Amino acid sequence: MTQPAAQFESVIADGKRLEILWHAPASASAPTIVMLHEGLGSLTHWRDFPRRLAERTGSGVLVYSRYGHGNSERLAEKRPVSYMHREAQVVLPAVLQLRGIERPVLVGHSDGASIALIFAGTFPDAARALILEAPHVFVEDITVESIAQAKTVYQTTDLSQRLGRYHAHVDDTFWGWNNIWLDPAFRSWNIEEYLGKIRCPVLLIQGEDDEYGTPRQLEAIHARIPAAEILLLAKCRHSPHRDQPEATLERMALFVRSLSPESPR
Repeated sequence: MTQPAAQFESVIADGKRLEILWHAPASASAPTIVMLHEGLGSLTHWRDFPRRLAERTGSGVLVYSRYGHGNSERLAEKRPVSYMHREAQVVLPAVLQLRGIERPVLVGHSDGASIALIFAGTFPDAARALILEAPHVFVEDITVESIAQAKTVYQTTDLSQRLGRYHAHVDDTFWGWNNIWLDPAFRSWNIEEYLGKIRCPVLLIQGEDDEYGTPRQLEAIHARIPAAEILLLAKCRHSPHRDQPEATLERMALFVRSLSPESPR
C-alpha cells in the first residue's frame, strides 16, 4: 500500500493559527484518523507514528498542534480549568469543518484522549470511533505528584532543551500545562458526565507502569462504556506509542480495520 506524501499546512481555528500535517489516504474506503496530542505534545512530538499508522491502515491521518504547542500560535494567557472543554467543543469541530472531515476516528493521548471523550460526549454522532492512550477523566494524586516532579525536572535539568525540539516557545508551553494541572482549582476537574453519552466504538490503551494515571481511569470509562476494549501493556509507561510502538500500532490498526463500513454520507 503506497501512501501519498504528507503535506504541512496551517489553519485558523477559534481565532488562533494552528499547524497541521496531513497524510492523504491510500484507500478511499478507510476512515479518516485525527490525532490529538498529550499535554506537552505537538505535531512533531508524535515523530513517525502518524505516518506509520497511515501506512498500516490506508487511512488519511490529520495531526495538528494545539494553540500554544509546537509551531502553532504562541500561548498568550493562563490556561483556564476548562481548556480541554474548549478544545473539544470549539476548536476541534472548527478544524474538522475547515478540513471537510466527517466522522473521524479520534486517536488521543493523555490530554488529547480526554479531549476526544469530551468531543464524543458532546456530539454523540460526530466520531466514528475513539482510540485513547492513557486517558484522564478525573484528577488522581499520582497525576499531580508526577506533574509536580516534572516542574522540578524542568527547572534543574536540560528538559527545556529537549522539549525545545518540538515547541517554538517551550517555556510558555511547559508552564501553560504545568501551572493549570497544579492549580488547586483543577483538582475538581472531572469529565465522567460525558461518558454515558458516547455511542461509538472505543479502544483504551494504557501502560501498566503509567506514572501519570492508574487503571482507575480505564475502569471509570469501562463502567459507563461496557463495550470499550482495553489493552494494558507491560513494560510501558505513559506513552504506549513510544514505549511499546509495535504492539500499540498493531492494536490500533486492527481496531480501525474492524470498524463496520459506513453508508456514504
